[in-house]
Amino acid sequence: MKHNLTYSSRCFSTTGDSVQSTQGSPESDCVVVPQRIKFKRLDKTAKHIMQIVDKEAVEQVTTLRDIPEIKPGYIVQLKVEVPENKRRVSIVKGVVIARRNAGLNSTFRIRRLVAGVGVESMFPLYSPNLREIKVVDKKKVRRAKLYYLRDKVNALKKH
Repeated sequence: MKHNLTYSSRCFSTTGDSVQSTQGSPESDCVVVPQRIKFKRLDKTAKHIMQIVDKEAVEQVTTLRDIPEIKPGYIVQLKVEVPENKRRVSIVKGVVIARRNAGLNSTFRIRRLVAGVGVESMFPLYSPNLREIKVVDKKKVRRAKLYYLRDKVNALKKH
């Protein structure tokens, strides 16, 4: 069984040159399509540039200071320089309950007891006000965010 199929012979070109078809007259069958110039969206380009700048800034800070790996469940001791208190250094010790990775804007949240009341503090990881970060102990946890420790008072009394 033999089928005679006839296809319309339109020729598309992205280079601006027209390719002539084999059937009919070349002027009526071929369509010339001009070459399209592609532009990237400017917001995507700006985001990419900012990611590169952010990575370079993080690398620069990590070469200047030794910043240990901080994970939820770690018990850390910080020496924080408080600008409002005449640049005095205060020592803060507590359990890391959360970490937010956002390049240079990465933060971690510490929960501790102050006068029998649970207090949470959020610190920027690459802040120049953090003089020293020392990991005192490492507790194994199965969650990325330990917000359930807010309800447990006894979890913080040992530290």
